[in-house]
Amino acid sequence: QVQLQESGPDLVKPSQTLSLTCTVSGASITKDYYYYTWIRRPPGKGLEWMGAIAIDGSIYYRPSLQRDIVISRDTAKNQFSLHVRSVTPEDTAVYYCAARKSLDDRDFDDEDDYWGQGTQVTIAS
Repeated sequence: QVQLQESGPDLVKPSQTLSLTCTVSGASITKDYYYYTWIRRPPGKGLEWMGAIAIDGSIYYRPSLQRDIVISRDTAKNQFSLHVRSVTPEDTAVYYCAARKSLDDRDFDDEDDYWGQGTQVTIAS
């Protein structure tokens, strides 16, 4: 069974960089055919697809976030990471990592996908 676990700070100051890591078990991020994805849900809003990294290392970003985020991976640790630069309070959200079968940025109900439990990140001074 594929399991994902997010880790990182729960509080970040404005203008700093938010870094989150997703540890994957039960699947190889270089061999098992998923898009390893970051998604967030701001308070009172819907899910927002942020970006994904494929098993071949190709990276896909939401165009509106492309200037502010970086997705990377550590293949030795079977982890992938999200870095959000110059955060503002609008980046406050529950952040999820997921192993998904597609890059669909609107429909998140695929039963073949696996999600982490999510981690609350607050941007505040």
